[in-house]
Amino acid sequence: MKIGELAEILEAKILADHHDHDFEIPMGGAADLMSDVLAFGSEGMVLMTGLTNPQVVRTAEMAGISVIVFVRAKIPPPETLKLANDIGITLVTTGYTMYEACGRLYAAGLKGLGPVKIENGTW
Repeated sequence: MKIGELAEILEAKILADHHDHDFEIPMGGAADLMSDVLAFGSEGMVLMTGLTNPQVVRTAEMAGISVIVFVRAKIPPPETLKLANDIGITLVTTGYTMYEACGRLYAAGLKGLGPVKIENGTW
């Protein structure tokens, strides 16, 4: 899915634009626990979150995430916007809840991260 399509599907506003709108996003995920993002995130994915602090951008940078979508019409503080601009991460906001945003993108064909494996079995 391309960033332009993502923004259209989510009726979103782009807050920090660092990628061509034809930039391809291979998959998506959602989390408010940044430890989950570090453990299960994937290079190039879009992250949907309700958190707007600078730590989200730092975590995305470490995980190789290119695009962050803030749900529930959240607008990040100036320090988060500055950090994203300095690093080159695209920030988007949508009025949809995380559940609805994920569902809309999945229904439009954006793949998820797949099931998590457990040590003594499979899911």
